[in-house]
Amino acid sequence: MSFPDHSNGTADTASLVLAGGRRSARRARAAVLLLHGGRADALEPPAALNLPALRMKPFATSIHRAVAHEGVLVGRVRYRHRGWNGRHAHPVADTHRALNELYEAAGLVPVVLVGHSMGARAALRAAADPQVRGVIALAPWCPPGEPASHLAGRTVIALHDESDRITRAGDTWSYLTRAQAAGADAYGLRMPYGGHTMMRRARQWQRLATEATTGLLGLTSLPNPLAGSGAWSGVPVPAAARSR
Repeated sequence: MSFPDHSNGTADTASLVLAGGRRSARRARAAVLLLHGGRADALEPPAALNLPALRMKPFATSIHRAVAHEGVLVGRVRYRHRGWNGRHAHPVADTHRALNELYEAAGLVPVVLVGHSMGARAALRAAADPQVRGVIALAPWCPPGEPASHLAGRTVIALHDESDRITRAGDTWSYLTRAQAAGADAYGLRMPYGGHTMMRRARQWQRLATEATTGLLGLTSLPNPLAGSGAWSGVPVPAAARSR
């Protein structure tokens, strides 16, 4: 699976890039959008060779394979700026634009957002959109005070390695506690490896993210670490010790 360089021939304005292009949206019944990481502050656009975006490509491929015959679109959000940039929260605005472009192409389909690091923070913010059913947050950036009250009725599944030196897993668990208090179904998976880059045991990260995504779409059950565990209880649900 590959994403085209242009979603509709206007790369300078489009925030949504769909695998297969806009024509693939005509009969879609759901969508998955992926959001890569970035920096806290950076106004320049992401580079053409963008490592955070490349890091998400295997996740996109795995998810696309899992939903290829289910009428589910897979796409990514294109950022105008490399960074979050304080109160501007530029990736959030880009995500809302991408969602609007998705609805113009496919109608009001249910959406699952899958984000890493800064992209996970943007996905969690953008989950205020009524069509977003849930968020898969990979090593998310959830600083203290990050709002969660808008997540009522959503499902949030976060995967984080507590050895991560870029974003703090403790902040993630605190965020999930706030999300659960707000009415979200929130789950935390304590990954025993991978750090922030998710490179070690990468296939397991990809597998769990894919299973969580198809579970939120109602295509499969949730992955084993979550099945039957109930809502977030303040203690991270341990990741299964499965390997591949």
